[in-house]
Amino acid sequence: MSTTFRSRITARLGRTYLARIQRHGIGSSTIKLLPEELLMLLRRDGLDPVSRVAATRASAPVSRVALPFGMDAWVVTGYEESKAVLGSAEGFSTDFAHLAGNAGIAAEQSPGGLGFSDPPVHTRLRRILTPEFTMRRLRRLAPRIESIVEERLDAMEAARGPVDLVHEFALPVPSLTICELLGVPYEDRNDFQQLAMDRFDLFGGTTAPFGAMSASLDYFRGVVRAQRRKPGDGLLGMIVREHGDSVDDEELAGLADGVLTGGFETTASTIALGSLVLLENEDVLARLRNDDTMTAPFVEEVLRYLSAVQMAFPRFAREDIEIAGVLIPRGDMVLCSLSGANRDPSYVIDDGGFDPHRATPSGHLAFGHGIHRCIGAELARMELRVAYPALARRFPGMRLAVPRQDLSFRKLSIVYGIDSLPVHLR
Repeated sequence: MSTTFRSRITARLGRTYLARIQRHGIGSSTIKLLPEELLMLLRRDGLDPVSRVAATRASAPVSRVALPFGMDAWVVTGYEESKAVLGSAEGFSTDFAHLAGNAGIAAEQSPGGLGFSDPPVHTRLRRILTPEFTMRRLRRLAPRIESIVEERLDAMEAARGPVDLVHEFALPVPSLTICELLGVPYEDRNDFQQLAMDRFDLFGGTTAPFGAMSASLDYFRGVVRAQRRKPGDGLLGMIVREHGDSVDDEELAGLADGVLTGGFETTASTIALGSLVLLENEDVLARLRNDDTMTAPFVEEVLRYLSAVQMAFPRFAREDIEIAGVLIPRGDMVLCSLSGANRDPSYVIDDGGFDPHRATPSGHLAFGHGIHRCIGAELARMELRVAYPALARRFPGMRLAVPRQDLSFRKLSIVYGIDSLPVHLR
């Protein structure tokens, strides 16, 4: 069998294999075929990356992973190495066409938006969105965020018995904030939450990530049509008024989907996991309750330490490119571990513990880096800076309602999270 023919066969098998994942999700039989060098990026040991991430980073921060049927990918676990990949739009592409071509996915299933596009499309779309995410524009949301947080705290205080911080606090705060930002109907908030969560759960079965993207885009197409007829005061209405038909419906739906993707599940997971950090650090809880200067460093340490988004969107090498002395061939997929990079000893002295007082240098990668850095980073910070102190002040005596070992964390997910967080509030 010739080398060329063998490569065609393995490529075809690879596409079939990935298409199967896309249709049916990742189950136990599929997981058995994936190398642990890849799965380790999506696993945790409690709040920490699994030890294999640190071991890989120490020995080979840029390492090749052999995928099934002869396909290759590269795992990047170092801080500087991840910055080099994420910061090079010239060297690496995030265009959805690469995923479509490699996984046998229909190009029509592209979620659009910023995350899966390259310049000049990305440049044009980001230029449209950026003004809506300036601090001046976001400040108009501050009173509403504070109201949402207080409403949730009131509801929790009125409840009897233990309260689940995930479902009663962590999920509703960003969900209602994003509803407010986009200008979508309040009554859609429950569907909103499910659309966002499905795409990140790799055990999704028939609601696998790409299926969830399609459902989300279908929903936003309807919202966009309504905004075209009667533009509201939210982000979508503003874009319609200011840009008219220069942004078509598909692009606008993709932008809205991207805001949902980047702004809901990621923030919800961070609020929930950060609340667990507070429960496990009573001295920090007390400081956060009584010292306003504690809020900003606490939030930044939470973002770095937790790195709820465990892995950046896949990149594909545009040409043969060298990163940290390692040659990555053109067309190969590159996966950057954000949780691994943010724990890199070359970036921050990390003893494995949470310390909001540590002299952490700026530039953590919780929001990514480069042209694809999360455009909603400041909105997320606003929500976290309101949510944590308010929770600490309202319920200074809150404590876990179940043993720590009984908490259920996601076993394999791009966005790490906890299923529930039952607490006694008093």
